[in-house]
Amino acid sequence: MRDLAALDLLIRLRKDIEKMNAIDIRNKFLNYFKSKGHTIIPSAPLIPENDPSVLFTTAGMHPLVPYLLGEKHPAGTRLADYQKCLRTVDIDEVGDNRHLTFFEMLGNWSLGDYFKEQSINYSIEFLTKELNIPMEKLSVTCFAGDNDAPRDEETASIWQSVGMPKERIYYFGKDDNWWIAGDEGPCGPDTEIFYDTGKEPCGPHCDPSCGCGKYVEIWNNVFMEYYKSKDGTYTKLKQQNVDTGLGLERINMLLQGKETPFDTEIFKPMMDKLKELSKNDNLQSRRIVAEHLRSSMMIIADGGKPSNIDRGYILRRLIRRMIRHLNKLEIDLNYLQDLIELNFQILGEMYPELIQNKENIINTIIEEKNKFVKTLENGQRELQKELNKLRENNIDTLSAETAFKLYETYGFPPEVTNEIAKESNFKVDLDGFDKLFKEHQEKSRLGSEQKFKGGLADQTEETIAYHTATHLLHKALQIVLGEHATQKGSNITQERLRFDFAHPQKVTKEELDEVERIVNEQIKRDLKVTCEEMSYDEAVKSGAMGLFTNKYGDRVKVYTIGDFSKEICGGPHVEHTGVLGTFKIKKEEASSAGVRRIKAVLIK
Repeated sequence: MRDLAALDLLIRLRKDIEKMNAIDIRNKFLNYFKSKGHTIIPSAPLIPENDPSVLFTTAGMHPLVPYLLGEKHPAGTRLADYQKCLRTVDIDEVGDNRHLTFFEMLGNWSLGDYFKEQSINYSIEFLTKELNIPMEKLSVTCFAGDNDAPRDEETASIWQSVGMPKERIYYFGKDDNWWIAGDEGPCGPDTEIFYDTGKEPCGPHCDPSCGCGKYVEIWNNVFMEYYKSKDGTYTKLKQQNVDTGLGLERINMLLQGKETPFDTEIFKPMMDKLKELSKNDNLQSRRIVAEHLRSSMMIIADGGKPSNIDRGYILRRLIRRMIRHLNKLEIDLNYLQDLIELNFQILGEMYPELIQNKENIINTIIEEKNKFVKTLENGQRELQKELNKLRENNIDTLSAETAFKLYETYGFPPEVTNEIAKESNFKVDLDGFDKLFKEHQEKSRLGSEQKFKGGLADQTEETIAYHTATHLLHKALQIVLGEHATQKGSNITQERLRFDFAHPQKVTKEELDEVERIVNEQIKRDLKVTCEEMSYDEAVKSGAMGLFTNKYGDRVKVYTIGDFSKEICGGPHVEHTGVLGTFKIKKEEASSAGVRRIKAVLIK
């Protein structure tokens, strides 16, 4: 009888799990950590605000890096949120059964508060009690140890204390169980939690390190207890942090017993509609269209615009790749607006900002589609010219370089180039194309990694100085040009600052000279920089500029620079302006429609 009762309970729990969707899981996560004393902070935008490090918000920890490095967060030492993320490294992998560019990360943080034991207890309790996942479905990994840090026996011991059998605790090295942002900065061992899908093991040594699909990582708990210096040495941090990440799309898929995220409620209505409209069905193409359309809409909702540089180029690439695969599916492009509307219905409850920016999202994607249709027409004409040259010279193969040029410049996928060439009795050097394409991917990957490395752990004296200088520049621009000259973006390195601001026309030399003079005047005055914590409403009433209202939650930091500038900002900043040196504007140019860009340096 006892066995039957246990079986009945398991069946009922399984049914409860199957009823859950992504929103249910998100809400359960936030409510659970709220009950454990965590402040729920809002998701930061996909486009980082006043951040030097990346094109997009790439992880849940990204907006919190200053606080992981020791800055005091206005909301306290225990935080939790859902974070919208976008990673561009694997765009060309989208279309398989698992890769996504846009995804949502659930996370909880301890900023010098609890550490390993409490973090692990929270994770296992949430998974087994709130999500009703049986313990026997879970395995974990720990850091194996090396010359820099010892084997993490403490974490393994904690796992055993909460009921994880020793045989399901694995040890791996730095590649698998160590986290650091960039080449230097706070870092430490992590413990990863894996879900057993029930698939047969791939062999006698099948474990979470193999890629056979039996084990799927669902949660990563990072224990930041070290600091890696530029010379490669590791020292203990004064403040121990916990940073965790639980992928929503992945856990949603597993709890529903689905094979891929595209089989869940987040994508399935779109996948079904694409199949209905398609005259030449292809599963990979449908996945690409569904994923890239969702990602594009999310970027635009957070202020993104297509362009030929930086994040604008990524958005353009996503939209154009989506269009190419709509063409491959032989779906009439006039249906594109209907597909956008369908995504508003699917995603509007999860992401209300989509509905709030509905008109702009539709107009941006349709306008980019129209531009790309013309580009494709131009590409086809260019291809015909190349084929005519080959015919005149009695050459039967289109070179890899030409095929890649058509891909890069005109958005012509190699399969289309090959198809058109074949119709005219020509071959294409596809092997050479693949080689060039892989080289291009590697360059893109390294570029993305360099962007990521550039600021997350790079809170140097130079970047802090430039961060402070952007406040002076912002205020000076409003004095000279008018209050409309509000910040639209910022990028900072150790060598320079780049500042985007609203302005309808080119800034004259006289205006730039005046801006430069005002900034240097405030530097010479050696103004004191102070920080206060208050509610957002109090900050606005105090006269602080509040451009980024959804980043810090109910309480914000307000940085005041003497009697000159007052802004809501996460910091950090210098203590007084006299240390900044001489401010020099190097260039002023257009960034996008109605937005100008200034590049400037500080000369010590």
